[in-house]
Amino acid sequence: MKFGGTSVADAQCIQRVVDILEKHHKAGDELAVVVSAKRGVTDQLIGIATALPTAKDDTAIAPLIQALSRRHITTLEGAAPDYVGEVGAEMEEQLIRLQNILFAIYHLRELTPRSKDYVISFGERLLAPILSAAIRQRGIASTVMDGCEAGILTTPQHGESTSLPESDERIKRRVGPLLGKEIPVIMGFMGCTRDGVLTTLGRSGSDYSASIIGAGIDADEIWIWTDVDGIMTCDPRVINDARVMPSLSYLEVMELSYFGAKVMHPRSIEPAMRKNILVRVKNTFNPSHPGTVIVRNGKRDNRVVKALTYIDKVAAININGAQMIGRPGVAKAIFTILADHEVNVMMISQGSSEANISLIVDESHLSAAVKALSELMKQGVVREVSHNHDVCAVAVVGAGMAGAPGTGGRIFTALGHAEVNVMMISQGSSEANISFVVSQSDGPRAVRVLHDEFRLSEESDE
Repeated sequence: MKFGGTSVADAQCIQRVVDILEKHHKAGDELAVVVSAKRGVTDQLIGIATALPTAKDDTAIAPLIQALSRRHITTLEGAAPDYVGEVGAEMEEQLIRLQNILFAIYHLRELTPRSKDYVISFGERLLAPILSAAIRQRGIASTVMDGCEAGILTTPQHGESTSLPESDERIKRRVGPLLGKEIPVIMGFMGCTRDGVLTTLGRSGSDYSASIIGAGIDADEIWIWTDVDGIMTCDPRVINDARVMPSLSYLEVMELSYFGAKVMHPRSIEPAMRKNILVRVKNTFNPSHPGTVIVRNGKRDNRVVKALTYIDKVAAININGAQMIGRPGVAKAIFTILADHEVNVMMISQGSSEANISLIVDESHLSAAVKALSELMKQGVVREVSHNHDVCAVAVVGAGMAGAPGTGGRIFTALGHAEVNVMMISQGSSEANISFVVSQSDGPRAVRVLHDEFRLSEESDE
């Protein structure tokens, strides 16, 4: 079971988490727990670590340390009063370590990827001991482990490392013997290299940790506890009658998450997928709701389309040039130079004339992308690069679209009737996703039209 930042926001939330764990423990379930940092703490740590190398002075450090101390000690006092002395002393030690590394970053005027990973691991380091103490407060044995101690071995890339296959054996050896006897609490978001150097697992890293641990102990199920009832047909802020989907396939979840839906990170699914482990997404604040079940082949229902995602923080880039026609290596040159500038390309569309390639990138990557492509213009590889901020992308997802004739027709006919102009279309070979780009002002309407067209607000006849 993995509990996210909002699930452990304060003492009351932690008591709610322990209620869930105690109930399952008493029922005889063997549990391992992965926990995230408190909401907002990792962002605070990234903020100060990034600012210190160029800061005028080091006065921001002490208030941050005091604020973190207050926030976590208050939670500890409410969640595990008998352990305030013991766990409070451990937390103070952690905060001294954090303070020392922050002073070092300021004085060295340098933040290395390795130092940054170490700093941003402290959200989990401060929170995990509190949850473990709250479990012990109920008379259930519990041990705290960081990701490395639990056996997560990773590649050496800082900030975005990937679990290595030998993690399975290490996790089985280290976490396996504790199951049933106690509830181990494992710090999410981190692992270490073969040399023992701490690494972090990138966005949604705690979900990924949970999936890695679940695969390592050969779990029957992996449960991701969050603050919503499950994975929804669309963002409820865009569609107010969006519905929780009872089941999805691994492929559908990966397609949704690639396109920015706030569900599991694509990499989080892979360890579960490898071992064919069922994943549940459930609500800590409404534990009786069945949530969403993710399995290899989602329940076959009569829906071809299951969900929609809508991303408005994107930009379109159009690359033109007749000299691109028939010239080998142009696409390679474009994508290599974008990769070198760390630009993530979300969608690609190329005309059959080869004289035009259109890309969708995250808005924050636009200036890096334009700078990179201007180098290709100087080399004469492309003639013209234009971009457009005023766009948004919509992805239509459903494994049932594969081999179902007429789905594309329905999508674009419905948009045409609603007078929504489609600027770019992209479809993956999995056929589980059709994505398109419209102007920013048309985005919410496009999503509404398709949500209605495929009746996603209605329960299906499963």
